[in-house]
Amino acid sequence: MSDYHKSVLLQETITYLDVKSGQKYIDGTLGGGGHTYEILKHGGKVLGIDVDEDALTFVKNDLGIKIKDLKFGEDLVLVKGNFKNIDSLAKEQGFDNVSGILLDIGVSSHHFEDPERGFSFQKEGPLDMRMDKDLSVKAEDLINGLSKNELEELLIKFGEEPFSRRIVAAILERRKIKRIETTTELAEIIRKAVPFIKKGINPATRVFQALRIAVNDELFSLIDALPKALSLLESKGRLAVISFHSLEDRIVKRTFIEFAEQGLGTIVTKKPIIPTAEEIEVNSRSRSSKLRVFEKI
Repeated sequence: MSDYHKSVLLQETITYLDVKSGQKYIDGTLGGGGHTYEILKHGGKVLGIDVDEDALTFVKNDLGIKIKDLKFGEDLVLVKGNFKNIDSLAKEQGFDNVSGILLDIGVSSHHFEDPERGFSFQKEGPLDMRMDKDLSVKAEDLINGLSKNELEELLIKFGEEPFSRRIVAAILERRKIKRIETTTELAEIIRKAVPFIKKGINPATRVFQALRIAVNDELFSLIDALPKALSLLESKGRLAVISFHSLEDRIVKRTFIEFAEQGLGTIVTKKPIIPTAEEIEVNSRSRSSKLRVFEKI
């Protein structure tokens, strides 16, 4: 939809949400507004939530141009906040009985493309990685402040990094000389520490993922958000979650199974929906995405 962020599994998500005109929906991870745009086109009313002020500003300007007579505050309500607080944010805006909720847990393309945000090891920038600029702890603080054991635990737990000891040893050696401050500096340390490169995967990938997850408390936010989101749905309302790595997908899969076992509803997607070859060709970042959907009883 936009240069800010290209939404993945867009039509599949809208289809599974079964969007109906006049009904209320929550996009808990607004990003570039691609999913929200489609919901609005189908006549739905949307509460769009994002921790990043840049995303909210972009969507307000972009959709204000794209959708004639769009009524902000009525058709589309934009709120700054973390989706882990989706229950309180929704109730404050009168979205406490909705037909569908979307959580797209991926990082916006904008974050990777803007060097100053520090998410990409391919672009030199500060080791930041905060989705919410109001957060106090940056990736730089973790890399330079955590102990050997803490760093190894972080890389294993959030990055599933098989060479965590080698990488951490290299980081500690560099720290003796100088503080590690940039994305490319860290990426080079990792490249020299890892004994070989698996074809197609940069050796810094898992480390940057682990740091990003830790800085933004992503997994715990997801764990917190899922039951809160379910509580906001009306009967037959649907919760759609798009994940981008196994750590997230396991949480969603396990939680949906628990919901079903508790008699709270039905798992709509027995197997996760994945992007088509055509979508992957157009948007390579969609490759690892998985969509799971749960319908409330």
